[in-house]
Amino acid sequence: MKKPLIILAGPTAVGKTALSIRLAKEVNAEIISADSMQVYRHMDIGSAKIRPEEMDGVPHHLVDVLEPEADFNVVRFQQMAKAAAEEIWTRGKIPLVVGGTGFYIQALLYDIDFTENDGDTAYRQEMEQLAKEKGGDYLHTLLETADPQAARDIHPNNIKRMIRALEFHRQTGGKISEHNEKERTKESPYNYAYFVLTDERSRLYERIDRRVDLMMEEGLPDEVRFLRERGVQRSSTAMQGLGYKEIFAYLEGECTLDEAVRVVKRDTRHFAKRQITWFKREKDVIWADKSAFGQDEDTILDFMTGRLAEKGIITDQTGKRK
Repeated sequence: MKKPLIILAGPTAVGKTALSIRLAKEVNAEIISADSMQVYRHMDIGSAKIRPEEMDGVPHHLVDVLEPEADFNVVRFQQMAKAAAEEIWTRGKIPLVVGGTGFYIQALLYDIDFTENDGDTAYRQEMEQLAKEKGGDYLHTLLETADPQAARDIHPNNIKRMIRALEFHRQTGGKISEHNEKERTKESPYNYAYFVLTDERSRLYERIDRRVDLMMEEGLPDEVRFLRERGVQRSSTAMQGLGYKEIFAYLEGECTLDEAVRVVKRDTRHFAKRQITWFKREKDVIWADKSAFGQDEDTILDFMTGRLAEKGIITDQTGKRK
């Protein structure tokens, strides 16, 4: 029998955290974070990291496990998430993957093969140097020529993913977008339910703006200042997170604080839109639109447990494991 796996995804600020705790308690699950920033220690405010008291006794994995100087990517996430899931199953519980990083979720769900070919490190270094000298937009232009679909999928700020795609093209003559699409057609090794929580666009954008304001009140500039003084480089993976790179620019004297906040809100709204677009492309997704449920979390929870029972992931809507 395939092992059970539950996914609760959705755009930033939609309300995944609170719902995930209730769902985990309902179905006897432990949570694996699929967030590229919450994995880092000392990065609490800007990542909207769940607080220990908010966990309500539900074990969380891949939260606060790496120092901000460390690299974190989809390959490392996949390895760590699979290890966490194995631990959870041995305890007779269900892994509940929660987050908004669709590429990470896809990698785990379909056990995508990220065969690493270190090959030509000189080429990689050349691309890294080009990115420093000419910026991400220049690499993005190169990628548009080599692999137009990958260029549509990868943001110009994501230097590492662009370089990986360019490397793949150089090494194989093929397109990483086609490779990934082929991997996505594989059957998942899990008995899974893939929920995507969403809401009306205007309501979501209001929540994003409020969240950014709250981050500022809670001291995001101080958090970024601490990381900067600690020696975390602007080019590091940790500093690519929304909120961090903009406040870093403010601390470098490149813009005012008001301008930095404006850009954080704007870019986070754009990011949420891209997240929704990503999830729309995924297969077998179960959409849970909060507006369609009257914003009522009890009703959404009943809907989810009902679908889990239908799939045999739980025996019934009381949440007992099958």
